[in-house]
Amino acid sequence: MVNEGPNQEERDDTPAPESALQADPSVSVHPSVSINPSVSVHPSSSAHPSALAQPSGLAHPCSSGPEDLSVIKVSRRRWAVVLVFSCYSMCNAFQWIQYGSINNIFMHFYGVSAFAIDWLSMCYMLTYIPLLLPVAWLLEKFGLRTIALTGSALNCLGAWVKLGSLKPHLFPVTVVGQVICSVAQVFILGMPSRIASVWFGANEVSTACSVAVFGNQLGIAIGFLVPPVLVPNVEDRDKLAYHISIMFYIIGGVATLLLILVFIVFKEKPKYPPSRAQSLSYALTSPDASYLGSIAQLFKNLNFVLLVITYGLNAGAFYALSTLLNRMVIWHYPGEEVNAGRIGLTIVIAGMLGAVISGIWLDRSKTYKETTLVVYIMTLVGMVVYTFTLNLGHLWVVFITAGTMGFFMTGYLPLGFEFAAELTYPESEGISSGLLNISAQVFGIIFTISQGQIIDNYGTKPGNIFLCLFLTLGAALTAFIKPDLRRQKANKETPENKLQEEEEESNTSKVPTAVSEDHL
Repeated sequence: MVNEGPNQEERDDTPAPESALQADPSVSVHPSVSINPSVSVHPSSSAHPSALAQPSGLAHPCSSGPEDLSVIKVSRRRWAVVLVFSCYSMCNAFQWIQYGSINNIFMHFYGVSAFAIDWLSMCYMLTYIPLLLPVAWLLEKFGLRTIALTGSALNCLGAWVKLGSLKPHLFPVTVVGQVICSVAQVFILGMPSRIASVWFGANEVSTACSVAVFGNQLGIAIGFLVPPVLVPNVEDRDKLAYHISIMFYIIGGVATLLLILVFIVFKEKPKYPPSRAQSLSYALTSPDASYLGSIAQLFKNLNFVLLVITYGLNAGAFYALSTLLNRMVIWHYPGEEVNAGRIGLTIVIAGMLGAVISGIWLDRSKTYKETTLVVYIMTLVGMVVYTFTLNLGHLWVVFITAGTMGFFMTGYLPLGFEFAAELTYPESEGISSGLLNISAQVFGIIFTISQGQIIDNYGTKPGNIFLCLFLTLGAALTAFIKPDLRRQKANKETPENKLQEEEEESNTSKVPTAVSEDHL
């Protein structure tokens, strides 16, 4: 039985270890032996931290015989945390694509070139590259809650700044608002795998990561669907300003509400580690660890380096397609702005379904390498089919081929995060996912500019073939990644502790728990 004192505080810097009783395997214990429920089993504060990092999970033995073992529990708050994160990630992703999805309308309103509107999307990619490492350091230094509040606050601020750009000559103001939102994105993109690892059990991490990425994809989907509906293609700029203001006010209100929810719901970490791998990660973390040394260590991992390249090629192709989709559809189907948005919606909704299915599959099968490779090859096949059916003159065909491509292309994104977490354990998920995203932003900028120029000079088919070539390279490199699943090995070192739902809002006094014979 575990007794918790009513004044026991939850600490944010380290998990509060609560111990279950486990006898030394070499000691014979008679089945009739009873355990006095009054015995306190909280570990001594002076216990050496390395004890928790031992493969067997045992702390140093005390004089009375039983060993101290960190309790593995999942918190009820975990789903609220990941859902709130998913929502404000959705809001930020909407603001990324809201200009590109009605590119021609904003060109007319502000009197600027298509390339200038493209930069409103590409600034998200450009800002991420220099700011990732400082933000990843802040994540390690100050934790999840601080980063979540900062990202949500910047997202809210950028949304309201855009309301000052409702005149055709105020294009620089909308650029400032978009740049603020792009800075907020740096505090968001690297979070999914970190939230999944810190808050979710070993059999839930991939699903949780998929849900976290799901919000970003949903925001892009809404960004394709809603702007063409709220902002129709009219010639009168005063009417355009009115319709644009409605869109900006809605997103500003939503961003404000989400900032309040983040403040209420988000916590640094649960009271107890949700998995053995996370418990070991806490124990192995050193406050004196070199941040740059951790990055250098990751780049010595050849499997991770290959994943960084292949993830960047896939995600960069997706960013380029999303940014240029309106231009490609209007090229072949003039006046179909609304359907261009719906095609983008189809791509992302199909990808969200693919992301959830792949997350559930990974939690059940743990076949990270095989799943990633199959999804990558199918992404290439989908891209090839989409390339040669875009100009057939039938929009329904484009919907089908684009949706098939999106199922695999955007469904791949959470796979990359989780595969990276496996290959780099026990290094920080914030650093590994951040490096993946840097690769994606770099390739996204290169692909968007290059494909845009190819489309303007040679048409959509050569532009899409350009992406097919790089996806072929990515699929080939993925085949050379070895499935060194370090996090799974850490979870299998000892029998998995039974997960117990944490009663955070109820009385801190616990009901006595029976100790099975397997533990004695």
